[in-house]
Amino acid sequence: MDRSVRVRFAPSPTGNLHVGGARTALFNWAFARRHGGAFILRIEDTDAERNTQQALTSILGSLRWLGLDWDEGPEVGGEHGPYFQSERKASYEEAAGRGLEEGWLYRCFCTPERVAELKDAQREAKEPPRYDQRCRSVALEESARRAESGEAYVLRFAVPEGGSVNIEDAVRGNVEIATAEIEDWVAVRTGGMPTYNFCCALDDAAMEISHVLRGEEHLVNTPKQVLVAKALDIAVPGFAHLPLILGEDGKKLSKRTGETAVEDYVASGHPPEALFNFLCLLGFSLDGTTEVFSREQMCEAFDLSRLQKSGALFDTDKLRWLCGEYIRSSELSDLTDRCLPWLEKSGLVGGDITRERLEQVVSGEQERIRLYGELPERVAYLFSKPENDEKASAALAAEGVGSALSALADALEAAEDFPPSDFGALAKGVSESLDVGMGKILKPARAALTGTLGGPELAEIVALLGREEAVARLRAGVPE
Repeated sequence: MDRSVRVRFAPSPTGNLHVGGARTALFNWAFARRHGGAFILRIEDTDAERNTQQALTSILGSLRWLGLDWDEGPEVGGEHGPYFQSERKASYEEAAGRGLEEGWLYRCFCTPERVAELKDAQREAKEPPRYDQRCRSVALEESARRAESGEAYVLRFAVPEGGSVNIEDAVRGNVEIATAEIEDWVAVRTGGMPTYNFCCALDDAAMEISHVLRGEEHLVNTPKQVLVAKALDIAVPGFAHLPLILGEDGKKLSKRTGETAVEDYVASGHPPEALFNFLCLLGFSLDGTTEVFSREQMCEAFDLSRLQKSGALFDTDKLRWLCGEYIRSSELSDLTDRCLPWLEKSGLVGGDITRERLEQVVSGEQERIRLYGELPERVAYLFSKPENDEKASAALAAEGVGSALSALADALEAAEDFPPSDFGALAKGVSESLDVGMGKILKPARAALTGTLGGPELAEIVALLGREEAVARLRAGVPE
């Protein structure tokens, strides 16, 4: 157990939790659990115009749905709070004041229009767009005078010249970035609100974060945060930049490529264990072969050395396969509890249905469904006879259907045991009495009972419908 391991997940409450963020949270959580350390949840809510309570509630709920608990953070507390950046403004102001005094921050009075025009001209000249440091040479006394007179400004970080930033990345090894490639970036906006990279470096040090595990897209931010830490002489955490998650088109996963918010998967009825398992596979391998594993197995095996560098494909077919695996292995009672909200929402069941009946309904589809949300459509025929689809209508219009359905109805009505202990033998007896093949009996019977030609075995359907309803439907299916 290593209590010195402290990792964090730091979402912004501006929208629902994206699967990429969920994967980041999961890997941080697993790393903390693997080492007996702490998993911290920090809310980066400095964008006051876009933050919403609804988004925060959604993020917390999505994390809990995935089974990720945090040791410090909102609703939990901790010794390194506050855990909302909006409540940490005093520490940012103190660091900014120190930066101005020591010279690694400076006031920039250039208007946004001037900076935009500068970068447009640089792009046109095929040069990297970057601030030209015009205000870096303004003396501190003059800078203070201009600020006191009411002139608007931002605080920029004075990136050291002629050096480089070295980052030891657990996934990519040593990464070296020349400071010449880093512009004097805005650390504090007009009005005093600090930017992401400034806050992040300060908060990670204040919260004693030992390792930062985050997406590859953040690699461009890391040198800036390292520079802030060095300027303040505070601890620099270890880093691991996780591979990008790619859509099936090979591009970075986005809203255009399908469901990207965890709430989407909750709403459609994905088993949380399946999505957890699937997210683990996006950039991590348990042992190179095992694909279905538990949270406990993930925590025992998680190691930064097993993270891959290349992008991870978000394979929806694989996710659906995993969902089916988890549903098939579920205890019937637990699966019934999980499916019940979808059955109730669909209006198929109410308070008058017995538990035994519910479990019968769920059991009949356990081997076939991949999502809880698929169940209502598949079992709707059990509660009321649906309209026949095209294939069912054709089957019921075939020659000899009337005799077949009537004979099967008679046999079910007269059967001593119900459901029949051997439905196949009963159906075979009907086919022999009519001197027709089994297909001439079973196909129209399925159509008459369910309105379609798919679904469970006929024996299961008959048992689930009950003798009275099965016989009634068979007789109703006889062509006029």
